[in-house]
Amino acid sequence: MFRKFLINCQDYIDNYSVHLINTLFLSFSVIIITFGSLIIAVESFLPTFIKKTIRYGKHKCKDDQNSLLNRLEVPKSWFAHFYIFAFGWSICAFYLVLKGIIMHNAAPDAVIAFLDLFGGGRNQRKVLIKSNEALITTLLMTLQCIRRFYETNFVQIFSSKQKIHLSHYIVGYLHYFGAILALLINTEGFVKDSLPSTFSFTKITLIQYMCLALFHFSWSQQWKTNMILVNLRKDSKTGKINSEHHLMPRGGLFEMVSSPHMFFEIQIYVAVMGILYQSLTWKLIVIWVTGNQIVNALLTHKWYKENFKNYPKNRKAIIPFLL
Repeated sequence: MFRKFLINCQDYIDNYSVHLINTLFLSFSVIIITFGSLIIAVESFLPTFIKKTIRYGKHKCKDDQNSLLNRLEVPKSWFAHFYIFAFGWSICAFYLVLKGIIMHNAAPDAVIAFLDLFGGGRNQRKVLIKSNEALITTLLMTLQCIRRFYETNFVQIFSSKQKIHLSHYIVGYLHYFGAILALLINTEGFVKDSLPSTFSFTKITLIQYMCLALFHFSWSQQWKTNMILVNLRKDSKTGKINSEHHLMPRGGLFEMVSSPHMFFEIQIYVAVMGILYQSLTWKLIVIWVTGNQIVNALLTHKWYKENFKNYPKNRKAIIPFLL
């Protein structure tokens, strides 16, 4: 029965060229930009379920009267769960790309069929990404997922009282599921009747080296920024946790913006897009990530200004000197 269902889905996708991953990230982008803008502009007129869907963490919507929506909240510490998934999922992608290049073999039929199902159908997927680009970007995303896995599971200090809406939890899984697949959907060896090419450093262009430099800078700075937030809740002498409250961060790019970690998140995805410039899917991912980070940064900036009377007036929300 399930096999028949999958066959019917595949036939439908083939006939109508439905690109599920593109649809996913386009939908995410429309939702976050539309409802995020409404929250920033006319929040008081919006129903509670929209506020709870967009807001989370320190700036979450506090409406204790809606018991049904409150039951759909989970601890913010559950963020760590989808980084466990991203950790394993990204390593699988990197392994498949590396193995294909070394063995000069196409991906297994099951993998190609799986990508056909989510990437627009058997007759629509074309090779847009060379093996060189795929190996570099899967490595970059694997490094990002490993670092975030380590941070959220072993370093980050979550408040025991903070909640997130169940939708945030589900979106986290869908984001990494789709983003990792986007690295493979149009890649040599992962498209029907194509084979991976050999990897060579000589094939890396100047622009790609610049993207690698941007990624490295943003990746390392995001780590340093996150450590500033972690250390706010630790005793500087003993290293023990002494608070779960939100304190005003200082140091690094925090002197210029309220959410530098979100700024660096955007730059990380832009750096990958610079290497995968031919991928429409990755462009949609960057739009979604940028919209999501900007909305949350603006809400965080507003929260800081409301809760700290001496909050620096020169700080922007996310982009130095601009926003």
